[in-house]
Amino acid sequence: MSSPGSAEPAYRALANELRSRIGTGRYRVGERLPTEADLTEEFALSRQTVRRAFVDLVAEGIVYRVPGKGTFVAREHGRYLRQLGSIEDLMALSDDTDMEIVRPLETMVDLAAAGRLRVDTDRVCRLELRRLHGVTPFVLTRVFWPEEIGRLLRGAQELVEGAVSPHTMIGLLEPHLVSPIETCSQSITAVAADDEIADALGCRVGHPVLRVDRLYLDRRDRAVELAVSHFLPEQYTYRVTLRRQSGQHPTQL
Repeated sequence: MSSPGSAEPAYRALANELRSRIGTGRYRVGERLPTEADLTEEFALSRQTVRRAFVDLVAEGIVYRVPGKGTFVAREHGRYLRQLGSIEDLMALSDDTDMEIVRPLETMVDLAAAGRLRVDTDRVCRLELRRLHGVTPFVLTRVFWPEEIGRLLRGAQELVEGAVSPHTMIGLLEPHLVSPIETCSQSITAVAADDEIADALGCRVGHPVLRVDRLYLDRRDRAVELAVSHFLPEQYTYRVTLRRQSGQHPTQL
């Protein structure tokens, strides 16, 4: 659960906690979750807050409700499920997955990455990592930073080749930034796995994978990280909840 000073809504923090418990196997497929009364007592929350957390988990398909019997863990066929709607949600990947460094930090010429990071030079810092749910890899990510950003993490033990840790890259990076990460722009496309992706994820060359590009900007609108990820669809489910902005009438949308 989030710390008392966190700006994260209590219902979302509870939903994240329950999601993490399900992901780590504390609550297994078909098992009944604690009742609203139990969770109200455990986390010192109102019934309404607990109920809202359950509503979100039901909408995501993580759990299902049986009237008069309770709330149960739904079957996801072994996939890793993550609900993403904020920078904090991306950082929360450290709750139930691990990061494995495939290629350590290096400085290289990459015109495309340099252009997207809006730097004046052709050189960027780059590393590659896999993310694991348990022992199963579900994504290969290539991370690019401006050189001055990459220097902030050079020598970090978490970034040595073969190192495994629960951290996220933005979670490691942000404490070193003068201006914190504020926004993330994202694009999603379907592509075919090349040799490197196929080897890292254990699939055949040409297998369809989900490519997700995320460009992180700080509060000064400066690009601090470009992450290009390739997700194995058999092992990963990505869900986003879209809500109408408060106060807007349907005719205004």
